[in-house]
Formats: sequence, structure tokens, C-alpha cells
Amino acid sequence: MIALTFRRLAPMIGALAIAALILHFAPPRAIGPPWMLILLGALAIVWVLWQPPTMVRDDFLPALAVVLATLGLAMVARLSPALAQRQQLWILVSLALAIAVAPVFSQFRRFAAYKYLWVVASLALFALLLVLGEEVNGARLWIRLGPIQYEPIELIKLFIVLFLAAYLAETADVIAKARPWSLRANVKYLGPLFIGWGASMAILVVQRDLGMATLLLATFATLLFVATRRIDIVLFGALLFALGAFWAVHHYPYVQTRIAVWRNPFADPFGGGYQSSQAYYSLAAGGLVGSGYRLGHPEFIPDVATDYVYAAFSEEFGLIGALIVLAIFLDVVRRMFVTGLEQPDLYTKLLAAGLGATLGFQVVIIVAGVIGLLPLTGITLPFMSYGGSSLVANFLLVALVWAMSARPRRSSP
Repeated sequence: MIALTFRRLAPMIGALAIAALILHFAPPRAIGPPWMLILLGALAIVWVLWQPPTMVRDDFLPALAVVLATLGLAMVARLSPALAQRQQLWILVSLALAIAVAPVFSQFRRFAAYKYLWVVASLALFALLLVLGEEVNGARLWIRLGPIQYEPIELIKLFIVLFLAAYLAETADVIAKARPWSLRANVKYLGPLFIGWGASMAILVVQRDLGMATLLLATFATLLFVATRRIDIVLFGALLFALGAFWAVHHYPYVQTRIAVWRNPFADPFGGGYQSSQAYYSLAAGGLVGSGYRLGHPEFIPDVATDYVYAAFSEEFGLIGALIVLAIFLDVVRRMFVTGLEQPDLYTKLLAAGLGATLGFQVVIIVAGVIGLLPLTGITLPFMSYGGSSLVANFLLVALVWAMSARPRRSSP
């Protein structure tokens, strides 16, 4: 039993040692007080110990999430001590929630029975956004309840994956066998899928959050192809999205500005292109090994803690540091897909693939936006950008996949 406990704790103890080393170099009084850091470490330990004794899990998943969150906290502390104090509170909330929902997540297969409830919950959150939402930079994304500001889209992305995995687990065989030209068969089985997914996409477009719409499309296409191997449906969904995006580009000045800045950020370097051009200067200044922690000047980038934390990290840790961060994300996503492959039932396979695709595509979309391969969108870099909504949602995502990775423990000879 002692050996089992040690094996479970070893990845998290290593992650906490790395966290202590990183935060040691944070600006004075930007992190802490000490009892807060001790409490965060204790919650991380409780999180990995809070699992059935007869099962084993991929305990590197929560450990890697803690490392990424620590890197993000160190960068936010270097950019704004006030934001860092809030960020560590959101990490505390995230870890507490991960512990609280652990017994529920252990019964994750029961979630499939409530597949339409996830769609209803998503639409209800969209309705709240329409009524109570606040518009920021042209997009209506936030709900403010007193001192707390929350972004429901972060939860909606998880609800959509829960719905898609449950629905496709029941219908994948008949959808895969249906002939592409059989209108009746395709409408019968794809209709509810497109209604649930399409309604969310339409509202996202109406709310001008094309970044999250792109993320959901990529997740939808991945799950649909994994479940059915039908490329024609994937292409049809992509065509619908392209039409919606084309319409949005020609009707929303906010989207037009984003694309114009992406195509030539230096056309208006002191106006619309100021943020992007400063980010490019920051990336260039980082070079191969970076300027060193707290020795760069990423604070010249507006909204750097939320939109451009990857550029700030790249300036101070260089290309090598930026690639290490991407390697950590890649390993997290790889472990999620492996979790799905090791499970016997289609629902779990699809759920793990959907959650892994959600996290992976989110990283690709924001990093590609920062380095100029895609227009920048409003989504965050998971675990690292400042923002409680993103932290909570991504810790819950990892907690769910970690629960799904459980397998019976082999008895010692």
C-alpha cells in the first residue's frame, strides 16, 4: 500500500517541486502568502490521492496540469501582481472543484444517459449571455455576478463534447453505414446531431465569438470522423461553417478588423495593429534562449496576460522555452487519446478523443494566432492565460479524463 501511494504521489511531488522552483523567482509579494502556496500544494496532493484504492490512473495528467498552471501563474505574476493574486485564488477554486467532483467523475459513463440535458444546459447558458452578457472587444462573452466575472463558453465547450460523445456512441454504426445520397437515413440520424451542434454554432456566430466557434467545429469534425469515418459529413459541416464565417466577416466590423490586422499588422502600428505588432517584437526579442525571466518587456503588449501570455513567455524563455511548453501540451493531449484507446466501450473512447481534441485545438488556435499563422481570436491558452473561467474548465477537463483513465490494479505476486 505504501508503494502504491508513493507511485501515485511521485508525479505530483515532482510537479510541486518544479512549481516551488519556478515561483521562487517570481517578483516579491506577487505570489503568496506562504500559507496559500502550502494550501495549494496540499490540495494538489489530496486531488491525486482521492481515487479508488483498487484502481490505477494516469497520474501524470494532473501533475502536468499543475506544471502548466504554475508556468502561467509565474508569467502573470511577472506581468501584474494584482492579477496573480486573483489567479492563485482561481487555481485554489479549480483544485477544490476537482476534488469535490471526483466521486461524480468516477461514474462518468452515467453522463451518457443525460445527453440532451447537456444541449439544454448549453442553450440556457447562451440565453443568459444574451440577457446578462457584457460585450468585450466586440464579442459578448462575459456574465458578471457581483465581483465575479465568468465566461460560460468555457463550460459550454465541455457540455457539447459530452453530448456529441453520447449521441455518436449510440448512432455511429448506422451513420457510418448510411449511404451519402440517402436523404432519409442521414436526416433521421444526423438531424439531432446538427440541431444540437448547429444551434450552438449559430449562437456563437451571433455572439461574434468565432474563436470558440472554430474550436467547436474542429472538435465536432474530429469526433464525427473518429466515430463514423465519413469524410463527406465532415466536409459538409466545414462548408456550413465556412458560409457562416463568410457572412460574419462581411457583417461584423470586429471580425473584419481582426482579419485586417492579421494580414498586415504594421499597416496601422499605433492603432488596430498595435497589439499584434508589439507581440511580434516580443517574439523576435526572445530569440533562441530568451531574455531571461523578468528581464524582457512584454508589458508593452496590451492585454498580454489574457491574449498574449505565450508571446510574453517566448520573449523571456526563447524559442526553446516555447517549444517545451508545446511539448507539455502535446504530452497531455497524447495521454488523453491513449486513455480513450485503452477503454473497451465506444462512449469512453469518443469522450476522451473529444476532450483531448478540445484541449489540443484550443492550444493550436491561440498559439497560431499569436505567431501570425491565423487571425487572433478571443480564446485563452489553457492553464497559462489569466482567467478563472478557463482555469476551472480546463482543470475539470483534466480531472474527467484522469478519472476515465482508471483501470483495475494488478495484484502483487
